[in-house]
Amino acid sequence: MKQYKIEITVFLCGALGMILELVAARVLSPYIGSSNLIWTTIIGIMLTSMSVGYWTGGKIADKKPDMNVLSMLILMGSFFTSLIPILETLMVKPFAEATDNLVLIAIITSVFIFGIPSFILATISPFAIKLKDKEHENVGKVSGRVSSLSTLGSIIGTFTAGFILIPNLGVRTIILIATIIQFILAFILFVKKDKTFIITMLIAFIALIGLNFYGKYLFEKNNPDIIEDIDSQYSRIWIRQASNSEISYKVMQVDTGLESYINQETNEMGAPYLYYYDLFDYYNKDAKSTLMIGGAAYTYPTYYLKKFEDKTIDVSEIDEKMTQLAQEQFGLDINNPRLKIYHQDGRSFLNYTDNKYDTILIDAFKGLNAPFELTTYEALINARNKLNDNGIVATNIISAVEGEKSDFIKYEYATYKKVFNDVKIFRVRDITDEEEQNLILIGFKGEANKNEEKYEQYSSLLEREIINFESDKQVVTDNYAPIGN
Repeated sequence: MKQYKIEITVFLCGALGMILELVAARVLSPYIGSSNLIWTTIIGIMLTSMSVGYWTGGKIADKKPDMNVLSMLILMGSFFTSLIPILETLMVKPFAEATDNLVLIAIITSVFIFGIPSFILATISPFAIKLKDKEHENVGKVSGRVSSLSTLGSIIGTFTAGFILIPNLGVRTIILIATIIQFILAFILFVKKDKTFIITMLIAFIALIGLNFYGKYLFEKNNPDIIEDIDSQYSRIWIRQASNSEISYKVMQVDTGLESYINQETNEMGAPYLYYYDLFDYYNKDAKSTLMIGGAAYTYPTYYLKKFEDKTIDVSEIDEKMTQLAQEQFGLDINNPRLKIYHQDGRSFLNYTDNKYDTILIDAFKGLNAPFELTTYEALINARNKLNDNGIVATNIISAVEGEKSDFIKYEYATYKKVFNDVKIFRVRDITDEEEQNLILIGFKGEANKNEEKYEQYSSLLEREIINFESDKQVVTDNYAPIGN
């Protein structure tokens, strides 16, 4: 084992580098989201840090190719990794509160919080090549083997973090484990382990563990409203308590957006836009079956089952952890015989299900980011094909009606007009057309089968229809979808 300790170090440091990259996105997502723009920024910064690290590691190794120097480099990596939970509270949160320039926040925080440990981990490979080159004459062979091990570690680290570590352990535990692994490597690699070194390293180990737990303490102290901070396979989820004037709400937050919230005293759903989904009851008086894509805390399905006792609802929610939290925190009854839950991606469900519905409700925003795969012509054709006659598709869209922030609704309106026989738009809030808000877009398969007896019941919603809406945008397709972030 001793003769392969450099190879093992290279492999583990390669794995840790990719694990930290995935952790970076999870740590930052509640503050700046996880859009393609943010992912691009994080990946770009991490690759830049690694590139500089490779170059710097080579220079250091040429000057002093010593195993003890390699040990101290890894110990420094352990130190900066242990600072991540502290800097989340002391740096990311203040920056996010100070500016709404998400890319700027992503750049600065990625550089100082994740870029430094990534930089240090990247120095290990060229250093290892130099050390192994002292033992062998075949530098090309040594370089190839070290690079291959580092890359293999990165591959395994990526899959292990994404499929196992993040959904089962959470980012805080992963950061703690990464800190400890680097410390152990630093200890093993150091050549002369005398009494002074051992005592010093013991103190360092206690300090590193203490920094990790201090980060958790700081987070809890600065976020007393967060009841649970959970990592699922797909998202970082916060369950929070929030108040609005005299009402106290329990909130599910994913990324920067509030996915669901309920009145804690009455258990009524708090998001006004959800009540617009009830319009299916007016526009199709014979509707009995509903599909909802995007469950989150299942506030609407829970409400639906209580209000419409003669109807059924299926929910396609990709994240099983959200369903679990909906049960534990938001009163979801998964044993209701009129409810079926499919833990499946919404687009995939539309593609392959044989079920037919009278109503399809789409509410799959992740924070403020639209899942483009549910907005395209192809997706909506699938949805239309899953409707019974006179069925409707209703979608929640966050967009302005006019101005710079209106592209989303205009692209979607053009796409819905291409797919459905008739299309209507409803505004949820009484604000200016240039401000973003929830807009409800309804597409009709065939003619509306109205229940005129219920007009008064839904008149306050029906009166908020946007009349004579026009769009100059082209149809959104799987090949051309400019609305996903």
